[in-house]
Amino acid sequence: MANPGVSEELYAGFHFLLEIEGITGDAKTVVGGFKSISGMDSSTEIVEFKQGNDIRVRKKPGRTTYSNIVLERGYTATDDLWEWRKAIEEGSIDRRSGAVIILDHDCETEVARYEFFEGWPCKWNVPELSSDQSGMAIEKIEIAVEQVKRS
Repeated sequence: MANPGVSEELYAGFHFLLEIEGITGDAKTVVGGFKSISGMDSSTEIVEFKQGNDIRVRKKPGRTTYSNIVLERGYTATDDLWEWRKAIEEGSIDRRSGAVIILDHDCETEVARYEFFEGWPCKWNVPELSSDQSGMAIEKIEIAVEQVKRS
């Protein structure tokens, strides 16, 4: 049952920005033009144990893991994320923080920020190309992260 007098504002899933530290040399830069961002999931292991003569199995939280963040965007000539991926492929340890920012209906006001930490591009998917299709070429980038938090 809904609480009278309490209104919930719902926000669109297509008003978002992505910030990644050091992509264009700035401290934190908005990286734009993404079709979708997904995979910002976390899960916590369940540790089962028994105490003494207890007939019930007890459960407590164990380690928390975070899924890879999957970015999809139309293929562009900008190579800022590719340069970061290339450095990883060549053996550099280049971890960066960033954030996914959800915007209000005005596309300017920040309503939520999900920050990620110790991220690095672990997978790059070149767009599928076909001469019999008229759709946009979409590339996928996966960023492995160690933590995500809402701030």
